[in-house]
Amino acid sequence: MLISVQALRALAAWGVVCHHFMQIFFDFKARGPIGQMFIDKGAVGVDIFFVISGLVIFLSTEGKSLPPGRFLLYRLFRIVPAYWLYTVLMALLVVFARPVLPDQTVNWSHFLLSLLFIPTENPGGYGIYPTLNVGWTLNYEMLFYLLFAWALLFRLQVRLLIVAALLFAVCQAWTGYGWVSAFYRSDIVYEFLLGIAIGMLYRRGWIRPGLSLPLLGIGGALLVIYYLPPQPRFLAWGLPSAVLVMACMSLERFFEHSRVLKLLGDCSYSVYLMHVLVLSAGGFVAQRYGINPYVMFGVCALTIGVGSWASYEWVEKCSYRWLKHRIDGDPVGRDGLALSRQKY
Repeated sequence: MLISVQALRALAAWGVVCHHFMQIFFDFKARGPIGQMFIDKGAVGVDIFFVISGLVIFLSTEGKSLPPGRFLLYRLFRIVPAYWLYTVLMALLVVFARPVLPDQTVNWSHFLLSLLFIPTENPGGYGIYPTLNVGWTLNYEMLFYLLFAWALLFRLQVRLLIVAALLFAVCQAWTGYGWVSAFYRSDIVYEFLLGIAIGMLYRRGWIRPGLSLPLLGIGGALLVIYYLPPQPRFLAWGLPSAVLVMACMSLERFFEHSRVLKLLGDCSYSVYLMHVLVLSAGGFVAQRYGINPYVMFGVCALTIGVGSWASYEWVEKCSYRWLKHRIDGDPVGRDGLALSRQKY
């Protein structure tokens, strides 16, 4: 895994954290230009995740004879344990610590559908969100994994076209007949294709090391994200996110030896899953005891940082290795871990 991409993934995760900090602590009411930026643009981290997802899934399966069923099993082993853990924790928090999450509601049918990655209306009445609200992105991820598994039956050169055709069929044609939830009709699903395309360009040697051009690309992409409204999302946030990913890949030589950035990228899935729980608890404590919200955010950020490291080491890695050993009967090697690292 490219360390530059790991660094971008970590940055995207913490951008989402800041976005939800503004929501939970300030109800999306800006406290200055930086706060407004995170309110308006912090969610772009999800678009970056999706582009990176397409990239890593393509690269990690290239040149491997991986049956579709085995590919899906590995993805489930990587995604499900941590997601189920934090979904259960969210449900327990709602049931037994109601003041911390006063707007949340849990019922059994919605909870079970959330665990199965099936989009459905949240009982709180605020949209199609699972029990662990940030898990809505994983519903898109699971659809992408399912369709990419079918593409593994075809040669490498046509996988982008196969996934594109399947995404269009599921997300546009079938949703029109009500066979598949309209949740999937969002153009955000096509951002996975950008990642696959970047992977193909990278393998052909078209993304080369550089400095000036990648920095210009980063500056241009950030300006587009900052000044354009987020709709249509694929154009306004998806394409600039793809430029950011390619630019970071071109700057890999400046990042490749950083263990800190690698670790931050490794922990980003747990950061993403746990941060709303930590921020919600922090917001409740800050309001009840009159603590400065920015001081409390510092406490929350430290908690998320340490907690995500522990979660990565003892939940993500251990569960994946144990489950993979149960299926394959051998320890997880470097290739297995490379495939497992893509999480969003």
